Amino acid sequence: MGLHFHRNPDGTTTGRNEANGFMVTHRDEEEVKRQLYEDAGWTYTPPPPPVPRGFHRFPLVHEEFETAGFGDERYAQVRRQPPKGCVPVDRGCFALECERPGRTLMDAVAGTVAEIRREHGLVMTSLGVEKPDEWLGSDRDGPAARTVAHLLLTAAHRARVLGYGRKDLVRLLDATGIA
Repeated sequence: MGLHFHRNPDGTTTGRNEANGFMVTHRDEEEVKRQLYEDAGWTYTPPPPPVPRGFHRFPLVHEEFETAGFGDERYAQVRRQPPKGCVPVDRGCFALECERPGRTLMDAVAGTVAEIRREHGLVMTSLGVEKPDEWLGSDRDGPAARTVAHLLLTAAHRARVLGYGRKDLVRLLDATGIA
């Protein structure tokens, strides 16, 4: 079964359930989604309310090649005392759902990763992006920025596993000419 969504030039959104042909058009994209989910017999969960100005919502995940699981003893302290604005969640591995302050999403992620490393000795390795090759817009603090942060955390973790250090990664970033 496939649900498809299309933004129309007039600002409305059209959704279609391929299984039965049900189609709905509405100005509110979430209402289209709700009706399609209902038609498909799926549970619809509305998006959370927007975060306050100067805050960012993101997951932080500790993924390793060896599976440790949420209940692993290494996570006991951070489960008991997560950073302010973060809640531990089980994603088949240890993760935190965070709403944290920052000038940008990258600032909020960097500050949270540094705090977790400093306070708990744990380096978070991902933002849980499943398909990082999909760029979803140009919003500096939106999904595309989340993908960039995810790729950087994943690259840092994997580089460490392979024996590369900070200087190696910085040299590579410098070689790209990024300002």
